[in-house]
Amino acid sequence: MFKKFSPATDIAGHTPVKTSVQRQIRAAVLSQWKIEPETLEAVWPKKEGLVHVKCREHVSVYTVNSEPVFFQHFDGPFYPTLRLLHKYPYILPKVQVDRGAIRFLLAGAHMMCPGLTSQGGRLPPAEEAIPAEQVVAIHAENKEHAVGVGLTKLSTEDMKKINKGVAVETAAYLGDDLWAHQKL
Repeated sequence: MFKKFSPATDIAGHTPVKTSVQRQIRAAVLSQWKIEPETLEAVWPKKEGLVHVKCREHVSVYTVNSEPVFFQHFDGPFYPTLRLLHKYPYILPKVQVDRGAIRFLLAGAHMMCPGLTSQGGRLPPAEEAIPAEQVVAIHAENKEHAVGVGLTKLSTEDMKKINKGVAVETAAYLGDDLWAHQKL
């Protein structure tokens, strides 16, 4: 989504979000992520206004004090920015890719099933299975912090069984143009 993102050309406008819409967004974020209301309050205080930054290709970035906090594509799920995910790594379920997939991830490619199921890759156990269409943090083998954020295209159990095709559609990754811009 942010492979060739430039605020000068890709931002259509900034709009303050109404209080009633902010409440809806807050409720959606609390239901989609594993985040406590107190943590969300620390990230996005109720007294602070949320600003909707409209971008190309129907991408919406939401900022607090000009700092991107999360984004959304069309009316899909809310994705945290990688900077937010580094501060609060527990808010999303984790998947891990092996060393061979790291360079492709850092180039913006979607993560394939073999990169998650091979040695070095890690998926949660069956009792903690992640369903399809779930926002996840993408970690790399031997790295502490998440290197990407994406949306699962298959459930983790299907990834293990099928072991072919796209497993996680990458939305943002370390070094993309959203990562480069700390303020919008």
